[in-house]
Amino acid sequence: MKPAEANDGDTNAPPRLGLVRRLGPGLITGAADDDPSGIATYSQVGAQFGYRLAWTMLFSLPFMIVIQEISGRIGAVTGRGIAENLRRHYHPVLVRSVVVLLLVANVINLGADLGAMGASLTLLLGGNSRLYTVGFGIICVLAETLLSYPAYSGLLKWLTTALFAYVAVVLTVHVPWGRALFATFVPHLSFGAGQAMAVVAVLGTTLSPYLFFWQAGLEVEEQRRTKTRPLCLAPASAGPQLARIRTDTVVGMVASNLVAICIIFATAATLHASGTTDIQTSSQAAEALRPIAGDFTFAVFAAGILGTGLLAVPVLAGSAAYAVSEAFGWREGLDLRPRQARWFYATIAAATFAGVGLNFTRLDPVKALYWSAVVNGVLAAPVMAAVMLVAANGRIMGRLTLPLPMLLAGWLATAMMAAASIGFFVLQ
Repeated sequence: MKPAEANDGDTNAPPRLGLVRRLGPGLITGAADDDPSGIATYSQVGAQFGYRLAWTMLFSLPFMIVIQEISGRIGAVTGRGIAENLRRHYHPVLVRSVVVLLLVANVINLGADLGAMGASLTLLLGGNSRLYTVGFGIICVLAETLLSYPAYSGLLKWLTTALFAYVAVVLTVHVPWGRALFATFVPHLSFGAGQAMAVVAVLGTTLSPYLFFWQAGLEVEEQRRTKTRPLCLAPASAGPQLARIRTDTVVGMVASNLVAICIIFATAATLHASGTTDIQTSSQAAEALRPIAGDFTFAVFAAGILGTGLLAVPVLAGSAAYAVSEAFGWREGLDLRPRQARWFYATIAAATFAGVGLNFTRLDPVKALYWSAVVNGVLAAPVMAAVMLVAANGRIMGRLTLPLPMLLAGWLATAMMAAASIGFFVLQ
C-alpha cells in the first residue's frame, strides 16, 4: 500500500470540520456491522418472529455505542490497538486467547459473507457462485493491499451508501407501521429456545468482536495519517477528539440499527406474513422476496448484499490482521506498503482466503451465516471484558481512563452479553 501523505484534514481540530468530514472509523464500523451475516440474521428474525423482536435493535443500540466508543478511545488515547495494549500490559495467555477467539469468529464470518456475495451475484447474473466467491476474495485483498489509506478509507465511506438499499426495500412493501413501531418500542419477551437463539444472534451481529479491534485500529491509522500524537501525549486536544469519536460512533451505530430495523420490517411484512418463516441465508431472503414483493425489491435486496459485503469483508480481514500483528509485535497499518508490513498483509490475505476456502468444504458457509452471528454473540463477552480491562487501566490510559458512567455502562454491556450467551446454552 502506498504511504499516505499528511493533509489539512487534521483530526485534532474537529470543531472546524463539517459533520461528514468528522465521520470515519465509527461510520465505517457501523456500516460494516450490517454485513451479509447480519442481513441473514435480521431476515431470519423478521421471517420467523415477524415484528416481535424489533425491540432488540433499540435495546442493543446504547451498548453498541458505548463499547465501540470505548474501543475508539483506546486507539486514540494510546496510539495502539487493543491487542497491542493487551500484549504490553497483561499475561500472554490473555492476548493469545482473545486473538484466537477473534480469528475463529472472523474466518467463519468471512466464509459466510463471501459465500453470500457469490450466491447473490449468481441470483442477479447467473453463473458459478464459487467462482464469484473467489473473485470477491481477490478483489478485497487487492483493495486493502494496493490502495493508499486515504483512498481506501474514502472507498469504504462510499460503500456505506449500500445500506440505503434496505431503506428502499422497506418503502416498497406494505408495512403496518402502527404494529411495527409498537413492537419496536414495547418489548415482547419469550423464553423459548428459538427466541433465545435469535436474541443471541442479534446481539452477536450488533456487538461483534471484530468491530472493536477495527475501530481502535482505524483511530491509530488516522493519527498516523495526520501525524498527530496519541491523546495521552497531547491531552490539550483530548476534549475535541473524544467528542469527534462520540459523534462518529453514535452516527455509525444509529445508522446500522436503523437499517437492521428496515430489514426486519421488510421481511416481517412479506415473508412472515406469507408464511415463509425459515430463511437460512441473506441470498435466500432476497430470492424469497421476488414472488411476494416483485423483481425490483428482490434486485435491490440482492445488490445491497454485494455492497455491504464489499465493505464488511475487508473490515473482517483487517481487524484480524490488526489483532494478530499487535499480538506478535509485527509492523501493522494500512498506511504502510506491503513490503513494510509483510505479516500484516499476509494475515489479511490468509484470513480472506481461509474464508474463501470454507466455501469448498463440506461445511456450507452460506448456511452458516446465521450461526456465525451466534458464534460472535458467544465470543463477544470475553473479548468485551478484555477491552474493558484495557480502558480502565490507568497505566495504559493515563489521565484519560474512562469516566465512571462510561465505565459502568461498558461493564453492564459485557454482563448483558454474558447473560445472553448463558441463557442461550441453558435453553437449548
